[in-house]
Amino acid sequence: MSKKTLFGKTTGATLIAAALSLPAAAIAAEAEYKLGERLQQKSGAVTAGYKEVPWDALVPANWDPAKELGALDLSTLSDSDPRAIKALEKLKAAMDNAPVVPAINGSRVRIAGFMVPLDGIRGQITEFLLVPYFGACIHTPPPPSNQIIHVVPVKPYKTDQGMEAVWISGTIETVRAETGMGNAGYRMKAEVVTTYKR
Repeated sequence: MSKKTLFGKTTGATLIAAALSLPAAAIAAEAEYKLGERLQQKSGAVTAGYKEVPWDALVPANWDPAKELGALDLSTLSDSDPRAIKALEKLKAAMDNAPVVPAINGSRVRIAGFMVPLDGIRGQITEFLLVPYFGACIHTPPPPSNQIIHVVPVKPYKTDQGMEAVWISGTIETVRAETGMGNAGYRMKAEVVTTYKR
């Protein structure tokens, strides 16, 4: 599908693109990160006893949410087409219930991502979602649940920013959480939360 098909004309593909959280454009010229931007990290590096893992390590190798769409040609459907609506519902259900990687449960990991505060208290964040790219859950629909970590820091994280880039370190668990900002397939009681520096 072309960019024009996805983001220009309103088609059934528009809905699917939104559900897949495809980056559309920069939020603003002054933003430090662009919508959809991911953070660089070194897979396999060990820092203070935590193994650095990429976001791909949280997704089972054979999982493909697009298979829910079958052979449906999205470019021929309007957003109001019942087939497009049904396809979107199936895709959303697949993403909300995305499978996790059981082998990672109980691992001491370090991962970089963007913070989506849940507690609503600026300056003292006690609960947040960690997502792999800028804008997820706020400017775009949430990513699949296996790409969201529900984080409860051991100590409140002090910040005056909403979607800050951070490193989290702790023991990851395959425990689901449903929030108003998105469903998480993983949970971590973060022992360390630090600002990500480019």
